[in-house]
Amino acid sequence: MMLVLAWILAGGFALWRAGRRLRFSLHMLQLEGYKTDEYLTWLHARLLDVGVRVSHGIGVALVAVAWFAGLDDGGGALVLVAWAMAFASSRRYRRDRPKKPLAATPRLKRLAVTSVFASLLVAAASALASTALGASGLAAGLTSLLMVDVLAPWMTWLAGIAMKPVERRNHNAFIRSARAKLAVRPDLSIVGITGSYGKTSVKFAVREILSQRFPVLATPGSYNTPMGICRVVNDQLGDDHRWLVLEMGIRHPGDMAELCAIAQPDVAVITSVGMAHLETMGSIERIADEKGSLLSFIRPGGLAILNGDDERVRTMRAPDGIRTKLVSARGTATADLRATDVLYDTNGVHFTVSDEMEQVSFTARLLGEHNILNILLALAVGREAGLSLRQMRHAVARMQPVAHRLELRVENGLNILDDAFNSNPVGARSAVDVLSRFSGGQRIVVTPGMVELGERETEENRAWGRFMASRVDHVVLVGPERTRPIAEGLVEEGLDRDRIEVVRTLYDARDWLRSHTGPGDTVLYENDLPDQYTEGT
Repeated sequence: MMLVLAWILAGGFALWRAGRRLRFSLHMLQLEGYKTDEYLTWLHARLLDVGVRVSHGIGVALVAVAWFAGLDDGGGALVLVAWAMAFASSRRYRRDRPKKPLAATPRLKRLAVTSVFASLLVAAASALASTALGASGLAAGLTSLLMVDVLAPWMTWLAGIAMKPVERRNHNAFIRSARAKLAVRPDLSIVGITGSYGKTSVKFAVREILSQRFPVLATPGSYNTPMGICRVVNDQLGDDHRWLVLEMGIRHPGDMAELCAIAQPDVAVITSVGMAHLETMGSIERIADEKGSLLSFIRPGGLAILNGDDERVRTMRAPDGIRTKLVSARGTATADLRATDVLYDTNGVHFTVSDEMEQVSFTARLLGEHNILNILLALAVGREAGLSLRQMRHAVARMQPVAHRLELRVENGLNILDDAFNSNPVGARSAVDVLSRFSGGQRIVVTPGMVELGERETEENRAWGRFMASRVDHVVLVGPERTRPIAEGLVEEGLDRDRIEVVRTLYDARDWLRSHTGPGDTVLYENDLPDQYTEGT
């Protein structure tokens, strides 16, 4: 009876932990866009954190004891209890509040079933092989449990590979449905927005402006992938909609062509070219080429709206028959739409917009100079739709900050600048510049640094640290290893080390803030890394 109870205890803990590892691995695969190559790269980069744990070493030792010690029932029960204790903890897989929770999509469910099936095959094969080699029932059982636990992350990878034909078929069917729905809508005008930074903010600004006169559908949040766009078209596009506003994101060469094969724009907006996704694109020149390829997909007679303040964007050329309009937040005289007389403070921005027909004063409840450019790009789309600057002024005044993009709120007297989404070198500097204009209290930055900058990542983070040093009072760095370059930059420019706090998680940072801040202080949350970048515990 003791041995049976010990088996239940040990087996239960081992299977529970293996299940947690499978779920964690499926979550990471989902965060990597279900791309098995990128998931495998992520896994191998964290081999001693996610792949192999200390408990696995204890498990190997206990398996060795079971194989070679010739245990009786009492000894076997002790080994099983020790096994249960070793596998009872799985803190690495118990993220209580993931930043982007696991979404139980149909695709995820198919992968989960396939992963479990693969794990069962591993368990059966391990048990049969151990028995064939003369292992006792105890040794064979423990070997089987250990193999399932150790190999769980790779079972997810294999499931992803095995399901590719099925997912490709579903993917293509979904695309065909969206294309067919758009093909019968000649009355629908499509706006495609791309850029390294600002595309989501521009999308919502365009939606706000066009909605004054037209029924508009815009992709929600950061729905900027082929499947995200198809889901919106298939599920939400109605016969009454006259404008469809799409955010188009890229991470790899060829992504733009795939997006435009679904929806060909009448108006293309390019916000910027920067180092976002440098890790996957390889160079900023390739990023510029990929972003600029959107212009070649504009429908005949359509319009390209370009950021005239970005040299790489300004020099892009649209095909013959496509009109081009430049906008400038710096008041460039040659721009078709330009802002001058800019004033901004902690309550928003104030500026004058001019084009060939009008000159109108605008006020927006947005923070940071970069938002002026976002508004100008949206105003250019509104002009194409037949709206005057004066008509659009009221829509601009109503605009609210996009969630987690330099969004200001007050909590118990503490000013919170939430710029947690997808930090980049340009946006990070702009956010710190806004923070520096707050007075009357401490100015504190909480950040895990910037990612996906390829070979430039270390130097860009160090340069950002140097930029911050004279503009803030305290910096809380989340993740000791990844934020080391930021700390180096801060110290190089003279920020006292006792004003730099290094913590392991965002929750630790919030604990520090609770005991070190008060009413009147301002905290900037700059970036919140996806779960797959969180340093191990």
